[in-house]
Amino acid sequence: MNHPSTRHKLYLLIAAFAALPALPAERDTTPGSPFIDITAASGLDFVHFNGMSGELYYAEMMGSGAALFDYDNDGDLDIYLVQGAMLGAGKKISAATFPPQHELPLTDRLYRNDSGDDGSDLVRFTDVTKAAGILASAYGMGVATGDFDNDGHIDLYISNFGPNQLLHNNGDGTFTDVTAAAGVGDSAWSVSSSFVDYDGDGLLDIYVGNYVDYTIAGNKPCRSTTSARDYCSPKVYRPQADTLFRNLGDGSFADVSRAAGIREVSGGALGVVAADFNGDMAVDIYVANDGVPNQLWINDGEGRFHDEAYLSGVAVNMDGAPEASMGLAVADFDGDGDMDLLMTHLARETNTLYVNDGSGWFEDRTATAGLAGASFAYTGFGTVWLDYDNDGWLDLFVANGAVTRNQELVDRGDPYPLGQKNQLFVNFGNARFKPFEIADEPVFGVTEISRGVASGDIDNDGDIDLLVVNNAGPARLLLNQAGNHAGWIGFRLTDADGLVDQLGALVTLSDPVGNVRLGRTATDGSYASASDPRLVFGLGKKEPARYRVDVVWPDRHREHWSGLDAGRYHTLKKGSGAGGE
Repeated sequence: MNHPSTRHKLYLLIAAFAALPALPAERDTTPGSPFIDITAASGLDFVHFNGMSGELYYAEMMGSGAALFDYDNDGDLDIYLVQGAMLGAGKKISAATFPPQHELPLTDRLYRNDSGDDGSDLVRFTDVTKAAGILASAYGMGVATGDFDNDGHIDLYISNFGPNQLLHNNGDGTFTDVTAAAGVGDSAWSVSSSFVDYDGDGLLDIYVGNYVDYTIAGNKPCRSTTSARDYCSPKVYRPQADTLFRNLGDGSFADVSRAAGIREVSGGALGVVAADFNGDMAVDIYVANDGVPNQLWINDGEGRFHDEAYLSGVAVNMDGAPEASMGLAVADFDGDGDMDLLMTHLARETNTLYVNDGSGWFEDRTATAGLAGASFAYTGFGTVWLDYDNDGWLDLFVANGAVTRNQELVDRGDPYPLGQKNQLFVNFGNARFKPFEIADEPVFGVTEISRGVASGDIDNDGDIDLLVVNNAGPARLLLNQAGNHAGWIGFRLTDADGLVDQLGALVTLSDPVGNVRLGRTATDGSYASASDPRLVFGLGKKEPARYRVDVVWPDRHREHWSGLDAGRYHTLKKGSGAGGE
């Protein structure tokens, strides 16, 4: 997390006020709270432990992620939460470092969604970690979800400060650690990863984003501008190169990082996402690096990647300086048929919005979008696009939490003085955003150290809910109360048997009057987290209508479906639509 270019940021802030289009007068951004915190009522009792012992170890400040996924195939989303561990050789857990709310043994935790089992409409979760056979007791960072063996059950790849783990879903409620047999136990400090079929063979490969070469033994003392001890910048440590594992189809993977060109650059990755950015129907990979230029790995379709981040305009900021990129989100936020990029950054850098022209060339429109001034004082980590009110335009959620100690909080006696408020940015539909603000708002008025964010429809009511992970604090489950008052239509895209989610499929939704919207089936992005692969399109308060959907599958096969009703989820099975190329 490097220091920003002051000249660049001053330009952004001036431009933010001088070049903004007028806001639509009819859009109200201060209604009642759109989300409610149902964490305690739902039975989600997870509290993250970061191993803090007063030594200011670099790893303890980073925080972890979470996954929303349907591990038991019962039609609702379950939760996987990544846990930390004690740091430092010989360190003992004491009452001071390990409050009673943490359950022993320390391990990642799996919560099953049991909503509706008691006949009520309440959202309920049950901790089934032990019954599922999960033992993930390393210092956890992130989680990726995908069905790597195409057996119809979603598997987990856990990235750690230490060797990673691949947990195979056995389909009977249990998981088996198959890391050694699969050959994917990357020992570097990994944060975010992605299941991606980069070679189009129908098997999910794994891209692993590796951070910096840091060890507890090699921990260096760093100081703030006041000369007090503080957490270090990533520039103190050497960045690591990422890893690409190719799925061989027999339960094992081959490390093809060097052959694919990935090992040519060391970055310090914190965010990873796979999508087709240049419209050539081959999946590319974007990597958000901390304090060094970001990477846009363009897939040549022949097994190799070429970093075209500089040429595409997404390596550095508009002043030519790298930034502390942490989380990222990809979607067609402006409805023009291509994938745009949003990255979260360090305080005084602002978050950055890169708008795609359709051919993989991007322009930084942070200032004119209204995102510069509003994010300037915050350090963002996890972030997701979501149409929180289902009005047809994608809004933006950003999880915030500092990485250097806030002196004001230190003076108040805060033992971990990094807390900040999270933010929701409302999309006005004219490429302009405004922060959601309401006095004493019970969700966005809370100050915590937020890191990972996963999004998905927890209660299957047609709007997107949020799972937020806090470093050294409780996870938060935020239930959407705004979206289900508007129209919506949802989709799950699967193989011919209706079992395996087709990650990387593109969906174009058309309404009866010719309006079109683009969506992408994915679980990756944000920060160290995995989201619901289903797509939900908000329709606003429109009259009921039937919709057409055109799908481009990961193997480039095309189909369409017509006459689809709103207000429900549709499972689109490959090969069951009309047309085809």
